[in-house]
Amino acid sequence: MSIYAIGDIQGCFGSFMSLLERCHFDPGKDRLWLVGDLVNRGPHSLETLRYVKALGPAAVTVLGNHDLYLLMVAEGKVAKRGKDDTLQAVLDAPDRDELLAWLRTLPLCHVEHGHCLVHAGLLPQWSLAQARALAAEVEAELQGPGYRNFLGSLWGSKPASWSNKLKGAERLRVIVNAMTRMRFCTLAGEMNFEAKGKVENAPKGCVPWFELPGRKSAGQVLVTGHWSALGLRVLPRLLTLDSGCLWGGHLSAVRLEDRQVFQVDCCAGEGQPLKED
Repeated sequence: MSIYAIGDIQGCFGSFMSLLERCHFDPGKDRLWLVGDLVNRGPHSLETLRYVKALGPAAVTVLGNHDLYLLMVAEGKVAKRGKDDTLQAVLDAPDRDELLAWLRTLPLCHVEHGHCLVHAGLLPQWSLAQARALAAEVEAELQGPGYRNFLGSLWGSKPASWSNKLKGAERLRVIVNAMTRMRFCTLAGEMNFEAKGKVENAPKGCVPWFELPGRKSAGQVLVTGHWSALGLRVLPRLLTLDSGCLWGGHLSAVRLEDRQVFQVDCCAGEGQPLKED
């Protein structure tokens, strides 16, 4: 059995299929680890959702910010949709409710054999065990009877740092924002959501979240996406897998057991002008 970790698909279904062919992926014996952002901005979000859902236990998928955005849009919890939103085919699909219900069952992070699969990253105070426990708090809300109210409480970037004293909506919002939106942080661990570009253009006083000193998850392997300006990085304790397929770059996979890299170019008609999010 091989495990292939794959970067942000964002509706680039043709590229996804080409990459699985390049990997010789066999759902009967292999597994996929998908870093989230299955949907939005690419042209084939519906096909992507249907395919990944049908894989069942052959795919482990964590939620990304665009996946949560889809759930928020579906429940009318977004005041104004983005101009480059490409979710209408999902919202109009006859199996819409089934797909959205499945999406709400996905984890926020997945921990297995010293690896943590998470869309954006982990705050420095969190060990893998604590991150998994915090993710479970969010997952319970998404899968509970009050999920609509919970989705309505997610919008916003405050608070921007973690405290064990946080409760209620603020606590859950920090967990979600760290695991699905974070890029840069101050040395005190406060998230900066304004900057989205390259590491060398970090805001004054900020560093990439994974360079924060004293990060409790530093001894384990984190498998992430979300930050296309980072590109593909295969480091001993960090895999960053968003290589900008949506922006005309590549869709990337890393086979976890031997770190072999597989890539395909963005398929014709699936890329967009560069505008990272």
